[in-house]
Amino acid sequence: MTYAAITYRVKPGHEDEIAEIFQNFKRLGTSVLRDEEGNEVGRLLGTAVFIKDDFMVRVIHYEGTLEAVSKTMAGHGGVHSLEAKLAPYLQQQRDTSTTEAFGSYFRNATMRCISQLSADSRPAEAS
Repeated sequence: MTYAAITYRVKPGHEDEIAEIFQNFKRLGTSVLRDEEGNEVGRLLGTAVFIKDDFMVRVIHYEGTLEAVSKTMAGHGGVHSLEAKLAPYLQQQRDTSTTEAFGSYFRNATMRCISQLSADSRPAEAS
């Protein structure tokens, strides 16, 4: 299981408006990620969004590749609706209108992961 953190620079002072946009977000109908041929290539396990002042981070928990996550999100109408509602609150506008443009933004906004720990990777405790 992997995590990714996607960054957004937002205009400060609009935390409540941005929170409302995310509270009304329509989730995908399935957690399964599929390729162009319809093969299962991963799963979305969860997301969380954090905001403070002018910085927002969307954390995505997934199985598979970040590219598969990006392609799935780029094809989801709810994501495009969210992007349109979020646009007035962004410090810099970005193009997410096509799968390629969305993927480019997604890659460029992804934070470098320096550590991922989970209970599954923890050494067994000595008795």
